[in-house]
Amino acid sequence: MINRFFKQIREGFSDLLIVWYDEFRNVLSDAAVLLLFFVAPLFYPIVYGLIYNQEVAKEAKLVVVDDCNSPESREFRRLCDASRDIQVVAICADMEEAKELLRQKEAFGIMRFPKDFSKNIAHKEKATIQLYSDMSSLLYYKCFLLTATEVSLEMNKDIQIARMSNATNREAEVETTPLAYEEVAMYNTQSGFDSFLLPAFLMLLIQQTLVIGICVLAGSTYDQKKFHRMMPIFRHKRGTFRIVFGKTLCYVMIYLIMSFYLLWIVPMIFSLPQIGNPIEIVGFILPYIIACTFFGMTLSILIKEKETAYVALVFLSIIFLFISGISWPGSAIPDFWRYVSYLLPSTFGVQGFVKINTMGASIPDISFEYRGLLIQIVIYFITACLIYRHRINKECV
Repeated sequence: MINRFFKQIREGFSDLLIVWYDEFRNVLSDAAVLLLFFVAPLFYPIVYGLIYNQEVAKEAKLVVVDDCNSPESREFRRLCDASRDIQVVAICADMEEAKELLRQKEAFGIMRFPKDFSKNIAHKEKATIQLYSDMSSLLYYKCFLLTATEVSLEMNKDIQIARMSNATNREAEVETTPLAYEEVAMYNTQSGFDSFLLPAFLMLLIQQTLVIGICVLAGSTYDQKKFHRMMPIFRHKRGTFRIVFGKTLCYVMIYLIMSFYLLWIVPMIFSLPQIGNPIEIVGFILPYIIACTFFGMTLSILIKEKETAYVALVFLSIIFLFISGISWPGSAIPDFWRYVSYLLPSTFGVQGFVKINTMGASIPDISFEYRGLLIQIVIYFITACLIYRHRINKECV
């Protein structure tokens, strides 16, 4: 009895290694899969990181229409021009000239001072400034709005102090700033686009390249009738498990190495925030890779040709990023799409990795995301086994 048990164990490991070796050979012999598993993860993050490496938009070009032409309006635009975010490139005579500069893309915003700007300030009435922005990029709008707000608050303080003729410096300080505050940007100190987007992109890249690669291999296997190699293993008891585990072992070994490069080396190259515990990150990435693997095996039932994987899954990549809750707040996503996002490992993977690596969370702090991945592992493992059993049974017939 004991000898029989150990014999089954040896057979199981032997079959597992056979499947692992066969799948690893398939990976190395397919140029498309090599591009997906190795080349894309190596070069895509570098390209994206270099594109957004400036982090924030600076010196956004602005034109001014100053119908008031007073010391106050000139001081306001001088302070705006002296800021990091805005560059005043022209003073226009009227709005038509300013609109023409926007149309020619020589500027991306217009600031207009009405004729009664200084008059309202002198009469202690509310003075307004009109601000227009080219909405082809929200980063320009952010630069203009934040800078104009900061300058207006600073000038308001100066105007209040000027009207306190008998006040001491301390009294003026208390009157203009009764409640002291300090703005601290948590987790993303520069409020930069690279630090915000690249970690989410890296996690999505792991899922997409792995899933597409698995589907491409499945399409090749289907086209070339390679399932007969698995038939001797399949006839053993629990043969389906051995096939699924053998293939999974191949993919996990490859992507543990690629994940080290993507999630550790790439953020280091671009000086992205990294405050997570490496052990916590590994403990989270491993189930994420396994969930992506079983998810890809499940989707492979839909793939009859290699090209289908590219057409379908590459198209869906941007949708997967949107519903992950990074580019758009998860609380604002409609219920239907939020439930759809729970079917994807990237939804839990992106949120969990950002919380660990960027915010310094631990595994207990991301229990929702971690449980989500574990549930996906169980469900997609069952579906993957059913799919492979169906395919090999069909091949046997």
